[in-house]
Order: sequence, then structure tokens, then C-alpha cells
Amino acid sequence: MQASTHLVRGNFAIEISKGRVFPCFGEVKQRSLTLNRNFCIRSGSTCSGSRSGDVSMGAGLVRAKNGIEIAVRSSVKTRSIKAQASGGDIEDLTPFNPQAKSSGAVLPFVGVACLGAMLFGYHLGVVNGALEYLSKDLGIPENTVMQGWIVSTLLAGATVGSFTGGTLADKFGRTKTFQLDAIPLIIGAFLTATAQTVQTMIIGRFLAGIGIGISSAIVPLYISEISPTEIRGALGSINQLFICIGILAALVAGLPLAGNPLWWRTMFGVAIVPAILLAVGMAFSPESPRWLFQQGKIPEAEKAIRTLYGKERVAEVMYELRTAGQGSTEQEAGWFDLFSSRYWKVVSVGAALFLFQQLAGINAVVYYSTAVFRSAGIASDVAASALVGASNVFGSAIASSLMDRQGRKSLLMTSFSGMAASMLLLSLSFTWKVLAPYSGTLAVVGTVLYVLSFSLGAGPVPALLLPEIFASRIRAKAVALSLGTHWVSHHREPAQSC
Repeated sequence: MQASTHLVRGNFAIEISKGRVFPCFGEVKQRSLTLNRNFCIRSGSTCSGSRSGDVSMGAGLVRAKNGIEIAVRSSVKTRSIKAQASGGDIEDLTPFNPQAKSSGAVLPFVGVACLGAMLFGYHLGVVNGALEYLSKDLGIPENTVMQGWIVSTLLAGATVGSFTGGTLADKFGRTKTFQLDAIPLIIGAFLTATAQTVQTMIIGRFLAGIGIGISSAIVPLYISEISPTEIRGALGSINQLFICIGILAALVAGLPLAGNPLWWRTMFGVAIVPAILLAVGMAFSPESPRWLFQQGKIPEAEKAIRTLYGKERVAEVMYELRTAGQGSTEQEAGWFDLFSSRYWKVVSVGAALFLFQQLAGINAVVYYSTAVFRSAGIASDVAASALVGASNVFGSAIASSLMDRQGRKSLLMTSFSGMAASMLLLSLSFTWKVLAPYSGTLAVVGTVLYVLSFSLGAGPVPALLLPEIFASRIRAKAVALSLGTHWVSHHREPAQSC
């Protein structure tokens, strides 16, 4: 197809052919766009060059160079691209200007959303240290069945919440869903902190589970939809980092338990604070431009884009939303549409990512890491938990820096390969007699390497990848379904995993 592109600012136009800039001074007629993407720099009324060897490099080029510098340095006025396909209409676009507004403008809103991820990790980890003490306080120190209910009820609630989150996000928007999510998080934390009976504790855990289930679905969705493309991977992996931080916070919160057996109530009650901050923060956070555009709320979408990226990028982002099929006339997909011939393959991929994440054994490895470390002579449970938690946080931080450079697929392949090698080392350290003298050390090394490998790819990538592979009309529900698979296949003892 023959096409042509002109970048115009004032009385200048830039012509680029195969990566080279050619200055033109003179009467230049509006030319159709050609496939080799020619730009023309217009100034005055003479043209000094068009292709390669016949470009005059005299005074005209100097004047063109000065004009280009003026145009490039100006980041306040919006530049326009006028493109015309053969036989098509002319469209005015705004190209990406990386200097228009720092991508860091989205960081506060990503931070607010990640409060949901931190609560996800905190509620998973808080029961680990507190279970023994709350069981004595509630009169069930020997009743392992009821203790199991206290632990697993959170997962049951999370399964319900993950499916509910997709529907709420489609109906009310992302930010309002966060605010609604704060309700079960706050009530659940309050009930668990003040529980005088096992029944109240179970109800509180179930409500908290609903809250973290909704968070697990909408946090990666919201971050993906507000993040600039150039740093979307790094910001998306922050979700996993905050889950690990939440788990570490729960472990640290349990330190005073030895001296104060009733401290477990404070541990559960502390979760109310970030839940309130989440609700308040989302009241001041912009809605997802993608969701607003899809709902036909164009002025609101443009306002959100100005808040997130600056007014210079409004036209560009709106064009991207149009070309990506956002706001199409298709109705929002229903749950059964996910299994239609059009979508079932990609939905299966999303669900399989979380299924294999859990089947890889991360929860079992982390949960029994204390016993493994004891065999190596590390008797302190706190030290073992801290080592595993620190490995998770360190690996997640490394993944954030590599996500946009190495790509999602390569990190997943590296991660699962590293997990397989680490698991092999773990098994050999306990089965090969020749390695018996070093079994303890090798077991610790294998466990730490396994957790590091998991946090590099298998941990953060699935939640980040889901919003990127699903079409807009099925995105929220497909993410919710995939997260539901995660919770259904989750190990019943999730104490330290992330």
C-alpha cells in the first residue's frame, strides 16, 4: 500500500525516508503517504532535497536544522501528523512525545492500587504466626479441623471475590470497585480482630477473603490500563512485589507474639488502616481511560488521560484506544462468551498460567521451608521465614527491572527452568548418599534458588500478562476467571507464599 507521512509544526515539515531526515525549502505540494514513510521539512518556498545524493547541504540545510531544533525543543505546543492512505481520509494524530510529561505521574495512583496487593499478601501471611495464639484464645488449641477452617475460609472467600471482581469492574469501573472492595476488607479485619468465637473469626476471614479476591483481579487490571506502554511491565510487576511486602509485613507484625499472646488481635486489626487508605486514595485517582472510552464517556476519558500523561498525549492515547478497538459497538461479554470459539483459546492460556504457577509447588516449598532449614541447623522459624521472604522481595524487584527489557515469555521460561533445576537440587540433596554431608546446605540453597526463580517470572508474569492478552470486552471477566483458577488450585496453607 502506498502511504505518506508529514510532520508539520508551524511552517516546517519533516520528511524521513528509511530513517534519514531530508530538509525541504520550497513549494511542496501535499503528497500522498508512501510505504517508505517520507517526511518533508517545509520552510519558505524552495526545496533542496528529496532522497539521498541530490540533497543540498548548504545554507538551506543549516536553516532546516535550526528549524528542526526549534520544533523538537518545543514540548508545550502539540504537533500534528497528517496522514493519508491512498484513497483514504486524512487523519490528524499526535505522536508520542516522551518529554511531554514524565511517566512518573502515574506512580502515585499505582501506589494506591498496590495497597490492595499488599493487603492480599498481608491477609495470606498474618495467620501463619497468629494461628497458635488465636486458637488458644478462642478455645480450639487441639481442634485442627476448626483451625483448618480458619485458614482455608480465606481462600474460599478469595475464590468468590475473584469472580465477583470482574463483574463489578465492568459495571462500576475500576476505581469504584476498589472502593467497594474496601468494605469487606475493613469489616473482615474488624471482625477477626475482635472475634470472641470461632464463628465470628470464620466470618471475618471469609469477608477478608472476598476483599483480597477482588483485589487480586482488579489491581493488575487497573495498573495495566493506566500504565504507559514503555514501563507497563515494570509497573505491573510491582503488584507481585507488594504482595511479598505484605507477607513480610505480616511476619514482622508477629514478632511481639512471644511476649504478648493477645498481640494477634492487633495483627488482624492493623489491616483496617491500608483498607481505609485504599478507599480514600481511589476517590482521588483517575478512572481507567480504557474503561471510560469503552463506556462512551469520551470527555471523562480525556480528563483521565490528562491527569495520567499530560494534555500533550490526549490525542495520541485516544487514537490508540480507537485503533485498539476500545469503545466498539460490541456489547460487554458475558461469562459464557469466554468459552466461545472466539475466545476459549486465549482464556485457556490465562487460566493455565495460574494453574501451572500453583502446580509448580511454590506453596508446598515455602510452607515446608522451615522444616528444611531446621534440617540444615537453622532452628529459628523467624530466620527461615525472613530468608524466604527476602528472597521473594529481591527476586520480584529484579523482575521489575527486567520485565520490559527481557520480555514476559523469556522470564517465564527462565523462571520455570530455574524452579525445575532447584527442585532437582532439593531432591538430590536428600536422596543421594554422596551428598549427605552437604544435604542441609544444599537444601537451603535449593529452596532459596527455587523461591528466587519463582519470583523472577512465574510469580509476577501471569497477573501482568493477563490484561495484555485479553480483548477489552472480555478483559475483566477473563482476568477474574483466571484468578479464580489460581484460588481454587491454591494450597490450603498459604502462609508465606507470594
